[in-house]
Amino acid sequence: MKPLPILIALIFPILCHAETPPALPLWEKGAPGSESRAAEPEKTEGSNVCNIHNPTITPFVPAADKSTGTAVIICPGGGHSKLCLGHEGYALAEWFRDHGIAAFVLKYRLAREKGSTYTIQDHAMADTRRAIRLIRSRAAEWNIQTNRLGILGFSAGGELAAFAAMKNDPGQKDAADPIEQQSSRPDFQALIYPGTSALFSAEKGMPPLFIAAGYHDRQDISEGMATLYLKYKAAQVPAELHLYANAGHGFGYKPDAKPTAASRWPQRLVEWLTDTGLLK
Repeated sequence: MKPLPILIALIFPILCHAETPPALPLWEKGAPGSESRAAEPEKTEGSNVCNIHNPTITPFVPAADKSTGTAVIICPGGGHSKLCLGHEGYALAEWFRDHGIAAFVLKYRLAREKGSTYTIQDHAMADTRRAIRLIRSRAAEWNIQTNRLGILGFSAGGELAAFAAMKNDPGQKDAADPIEQQSSRPDFQALIYPGTSALFSAEKGMPPLFIAAGYHDRQDISEGMATLYLKYKAAQVPAELHLYANAGHGFGYKPDAKPTAASRWPQRLVEWLTDTGLLK
């Protein structure tokens, strides 16, 4: 008979895995340009995933009587070569769900994985916009208000969130696919230490912005987020900036993290959503 600690070690990962809801493909017949590889298995190393050819969302939806009607897509980071689903994915989605906010973890195609033929703008962004449309098309099923669907991204995923806010469309009302009839515009954006900030722009009418980053991050992020905030202010788009003095890159969200200002950024985001009228 195995000792109790060994049994717990064997059973605990199974229980944790069982709590992760099943992923939903963004396209029924495979993503455009990746149909032939849709059945190819993903590769997992610890909490990181790569070799994604069939992009998906994993829904973490609160019970109907606990739902606030607000929803957020989570885009994990990983340098476009992997997805860090641990501290930038599932744990945060569970936190949102427990606070009445529907959360959807996006697995997008990776443009900088070794041997990849994908690009950020043509493939990762197609996955991001499709996720927004898909969730809106099923909003009633998930008790979501279609005008309170936002996007949140970490690092490389933050790039996708920013680009989604910068370039979107109202949907093709005559499209045969009902999902494509939906708008791809997020109602808010949360950028958590995102990269390539020099490429980000701000124009009047863009979705309101929440930023969280660390003082000790790379210059293009720590200073870039301050510059981005000023761009949004100049464009008269509501924005809130948190630059944490004792944080660097990759602090993400960890349920068991030591209490610090940076570790409490999800609470600040919920407060901002409430103040902005996006969470009731």
